[in-house]
Amino acid sequence: MCRSSRIARIQFCSTLLTTSRSFDVSKSARIAICVLFTTTCGVNFAIAQDWNTGSATVGTYGTPGLIDMPTGTVFPDGEIQVAISSALRATKYSLSFQITPRILGTFRYSGLRDFSDFRDVYYDRSFDVSYLLATETHLRPSIVVGLRDFGGTGIYASEYVAATKHFADGRLAITGGMGWGRLATYGGFDNPFSAISDSFNTRGSGPSSINEVGQPETDQWFRGDAALFGGFSYEISPRLTFAAEYSSDGYLGEVKRQVLERKTPLNAALSYNFKNGAALSVYALHGSELGITASIPITPQKPKFPSGIEEAPAALQPRQSQAALSWDEGSVRQKDSALFVALKDQGIALEGITIEGSTATVRIGNERFPAHAQALGRTARILANNLPGNITTFKVESITNGITTSRTTLGREGLEAFEYDLENSWKSFAGASFEDAARSEAEAIAGVYPKFNWRLTPYLEPALFDPDNPVRADVGLQFAASFEPYRGLIFSGAVRQPVTGNLDTSTRPSNSVLPHVRTDAPEYAKQSDLQIKNLTAEYFFRPGQNLYGRVTAGYLETMYGGVSGEVLWKPVNGNWAFGAELNYAVQRDFDQLFGFQDYDIVTGHASAYYDFGGGYLGQLDVGRYLAGDYGATVSLDREFDNGFRVGAFFTLTDVPFDDFGEGSFDKGIRFSIPVDWLTGSANQGGYGTTIRPVLRDGGARLDVRNRLYGVVRGSHTTELEDRWGKFWR
Repeated sequence: MCRSSRIARIQFCSTLLTTSRSFDVSKSARIAICVLFTTTCGVNFAIAQDWNTGSATVGTYGTPGLIDMPTGTVFPDGEIQVAISSALRATKYSLSFQITPRILGTFRYSGLRDFSDFRDVYYDRSFDVSYLLATETHLRPSIVVGLRDFGGTGIYASEYVAATKHFADGRLAITGGMGWGRLATYGGFDNPFSAISDSFNTRGSGPSSINEVGQPETDQWFRGDAALFGGFSYEISPRLTFAAEYSSDGYLGEVKRQVLERKTPLNAALSYNFKNGAALSVYALHGSELGITASIPITPQKPKFPSGIEEAPAALQPRQSQAALSWDEGSVRQKDSALFVALKDQGIALEGITIEGSTATVRIGNERFPAHAQALGRTARILANNLPGNITTFKVESITNGITTSRTTLGREGLEAFEYDLENSWKSFAGASFEDAARSEAEAIAGVYPKFNWRLTPYLEPALFDPDNPVRADVGLQFAASFEPYRGLIFSGAVRQPVTGNLDTSTRPSNSVLPHVRTDAPEYAKQSDLQIKNLTAEYFFRPGQNLYGRVTAGYLETMYGGVSGEVLWKPVNGNWAFGAELNYAVQRDFDQLFGFQDYDIVTGHASAYYDFGGGYLGQLDVGRYLAGDYGATVSLDREFDNGFRVGAFFTLTDVPFDDFGEGSFDKGIRFSIPVDWLTGSANQGGYGTTIRPVLRDGGARLDVRNRLYGVVRGSHTTELEDRWGKFWR
């Protein structure tokens, strides 16, 4: 099928090249069409079996590339690449994420010296996206189509199609491609797509002011002149690679401003690859400039300690063990029982237990393990070792923030049969059942409440992308405490004391025409010392089957206090969830103590959540935001089985782009890294942050802790299945 379709395409190209009157395009453009047309196998771009594709090298833009030019390759699925590229007058910091096996996203922050009349260094933010059209086979190259700087100032705005083929057992990679925009400023010719429509001949002018920056300039995409680029890379040794390229980037802006001299379109680079995947490249550009690129890969699905470094669980004992023979049903409901103590030693709080016939139902709180499946596995072993042999069924009710979130039923015989089975993970999961636990069946153990917890930890609070100082941060100590007088009611707070940092040195006042609901954030660092970050009373409850509720009142976050209420519908075994939240928020004083300002507002959102499988989570929030604007937020996150999470979002509201200001609309990237991914220790928590290119007032939402979807999903079926491998750990 591929062979016959390729013959037809060759015949088409023969006609195209010999009949110049058929299309109003130059011969070079017609040749370019044929190169791209004959290297694909029809329109069937389903992922085929990879040939010897080698590994994608990182170019100066932090994406797969030769040097400046892109290649037709991608990174391994799920990989994050952090790169820095620096030449005489430009430094690029890039963060790339292989979102799916085909889709790559990149955020880039560049510092351009002597590029602006207003400051010594001009800082530029840009986003890239590329898509793998076809994987490499013995006969076909891998092909990638991409947009570079598609929603920024347009300094690097360009589009491309690149194809890469490997030879010599993968050591030699040859790349050829076609570029538009900046990638067509040298050696350009008539756009081959003008054969489809004359509109492709004209390229949009890009943003005309700072208030238009951030909008996708669709009238530029694949429009205007096109140009060819190409090159090769050769693996001299497993550690050393040489690359050379013919560049179609004329660097017109830099040449016009006399910040560089472009003598030649030929560039060359020498790269050294370290054992951990990091790479260091030295390159020569334009015949007039030297530079360096350093990159390091982060593989979320491969933590340093895959199995963890916690102690092994206790082995299952024979049913007629000494513990079982000394069994006393009355004492098991005591706070000092052997069962209670054994679970507590594992970081699991036993809050209730009921014995009925051959079934034991327990209610537990997981206070230690990041993977709730591991807490279930430890609980099941301890129940088997402490309960008599006639109890053959264990029902484990999971509790979070005082509410039961699910009930897992496990058979004792399955535990005993699969303990040393090489396939015990999927077999034990198949033998378990999961259901809602709106009404707990376990009888409460006296004396469990009240509970009091506290911790003293360091903190890091960054603020990024201020043009006057792109990196600001405070470091200090945070004291946090919580008090639970009874199940579901939690009083908690956190106090911070900055020790060192420069968040209070910002000198850029807000120029927003909207209420300053977020753009006055620097004032909270400048006018405060000791800070009350939050001080709240929370009540969690179950209003019905598959329903969860939350009410929060107090100082909700750094900038706002008030009252927040939420209801969530989420079946234990379902992929869908729906929720609604209503808030009354009052802006806090800048000193972050007890006072309030005059601004108050009612906000709220209706939310839909969907688990696509494979770790992909989608969310849609529709409602009213802090500045009084109405709109929607779309989010997509990828969560790996070990809890490492990377996501992106954007918000569009009824605020006009000009009124929103720089960036046009709210958008960002977020990630969270669990503690156990970094250290291997079985501890909950981690570090997470959100990267916003621009912080403005439009699309701003209240930052309420413990929103219900994140609270309950960890003990539901999909999440348990993803991390069930920890059940036996």
